Amino acid sequence: MSDAPTLRADRASRLSSAFAGRGNTTLVLIVSLLATCVTMWWSYQAKLKCGGPPFLEEGRSSHWPVGDPDAVIPCYSDLMYLWIGRDINNHVFPFINGGITPDGTLFGGVVEYPVLSGMLMWLGAIGADTDTEFFQHSVLLLIPFGLAVTVMLALMTRWWVLLWAATPPMVLYAFHNWELPVVATTVGAVAVMAWGSTINPRTGDRRLSVRTAAILAAILLAVGFCLKLYPGFFVLPLAIYVFTYGTSPGADGRTPARRTLDWVGAVWVAAAATITVLAIQLPFILLGFEGWKAALSFQGKRKADVDTNSIWYWGLRHFTGGQNDTYNSLVGVLSPLLIVAAFAVSVYLGWRVYQRTGLYPWIGVAASMLAGFMLFHKVHSPQYTLWILPFFVLLQIRWPVIVGYLVADFILDTTIFRLFGIYTSGSPMQWWVIGGVNLGVWVHAVLLAYLIVAFVRAPLREPLASFGRRPRPTEPDLVPARS
Repeated sequence: MSDAPTLRADRASRLSSAFAGRGNTTLVLIVSLLATCVTMWWSYQAKLKCGGPPFLEEGRSSHWPVGDPDAVIPCYSDLMYLWIGRDINNHVFPFINGGITPDGTLFGGVVEYPVLSGMLMWLGAIGADTDTEFFQHSVLLLIPFGLAVTVMLALMTRWWVLLWAATPPMVLYAFHNWELPVVATTVGAVAVMAWGSTINPRTGDRRLSVRTAAILAAILLAVGFCLKLYPGFFVLPLAIYVFTYGTSPGADGRTPARRTLDWVGAVWVAAAATITVLAIQLPFILLGFEGWKAALSFQGKRKADVDTNSIWYWGLRHFTGGQNDTYNSLVGVLSPLLIVAAFAVSVYLGWRVYQRTGLYPWIGVAASMLAGFMLFHKVHSPQYTLWILPFFVLLQIRWPVIVGYLVADFILDTTIFRLFGIYTSGSPMQWWVIGGVNLGVWVHAVLLAYLIVAFVRAPLREPLASFGRRPRPTEPDLVPARS
């Protein structure tokens, strides 16, 4: 009796499943991209209300910075704010000829951001004569990055991408500051590692070796470091992942049971990131060292005051009698020490998971490090929610934590910028404004402390968790393998 009909039926069944899977992926992409377009359009409309004619001296809109004081979503955007005071409006090429005054004022085109963010601002200012035109040009530069993040998250997590594409942070922060490019580098690094771990159906092997994928991911993280610093921290857990890949703990939970630790691969990852950072930074260092250094000096001199919105201002200040020398000295010491300690805890917790499972959870450790950095850094701008949001998509975090974080974030955003206006104008303080700011800050602080541990232990969402599985010949797509 011939097996041909059975083989044809099996082949037809596999083809049907493949087409069904592609159809579902297409639907997810279409819906999530439409949702992203809607939230970004909403963000644009909300922020645009701070601009428009009539314009004052240097192209500043007369509506700045209040706009409609009764709007639920404050119109404030750093994109418009940056137009004045950094020579962006004068179209000065950044960092090359500038510096910083003894009182901490930047001049000559220097901005308080890493060099690639400064370059994006310079590009956004080309052809702009007003803060509103600068905002609109900047939006055009940011849109592709927001869409790219959506596509990558959709392919790795399917419908969970809507946590990114269809939640309030995209409305509040998509065009608030230059966050979307740096988020794209982080998600891109995860996507490269994920795609590299998938199985080539023709060869049955990984599409990219672990070393190759990690080197490419490290390059992306280094580019992110030159945009907003924090992705550079993730090179450490990525290098540890490569270092431990292919080994598992022995009976004592410490020594490898098979193969050897990949020292060479880990060094290559660190070297790729370092070389990339040097290649990006070196032209600015050589052509305008004082201007390049001024941006670093500005951040070093920055105080943890009301506009940095951190636990230090809303907590420690009350125990030191205000923003005095004692307060500034304590913040200057405690903030970096606690960040380093949080990083050490994240790496250690990841090692514990590796000892138990044989696989170092580099994505969870990276997210944990970010949570520690956001908690203890002296600056915690509301738009940093866009940094952590993709990790809520990638990792299985409890729903109450995600909902609590996003609700607190909405309350914080809709009160903190009203608080700035009250301080500036000298108007009477409203109880719900100061209460909303404190609620947002402290709910975030508690949840970030929890996430330092929870991120490391959280499993990946599907289908990301299944990338790298090698199917059995008779049972396709069922059997997991190391990825």
